[in-house]
Amino acid sequence: VQLQASGGGLVQAGGSLRLSCSFGRTSLNNALGWFRQAPGKEREFVATIAWRGGDTNYADSVKGRFTISRDNAARTLYLQMNELEPEDTAVYYCAVSLYSAPSSRREYYRYWGQGTLVTVSS
Repeated sequence: VQLQASGGGLVQAGGSLRLSCSFGRTSLNNALGWFRQAPGKEREFVATIAWRGGDTNYADSVKGRFTISRDNAARTLYLQMNELEPEDTAVYYCAVSLYSAPSSRREYYRYWGQGTLVTVSS
């Protein structure tokens, strides 16, 4: 399963970025997720979306600022990030779940992309 994340970069606090992640046909029926890992910290859950796209879940720290979506026809996962804060600085990873229902549990995700770096300056 190939996952290719893109869209990271340097942005000022309060700004926006949109991350994208292309996924293969074999992942169409799986939930997808975004995780992030800041320097010196554990990888943490950010957002997840069900295979049909209607059911989503977010970490409390990003709720109301980030929006996850997917376009199965284009086989692309998105993360729209608004009102970015320096605390959002991290490498962001897209991942494919073993299941169709969304989950924040890291152990449910089997395949991972290579990560894209997001840096938010104050």
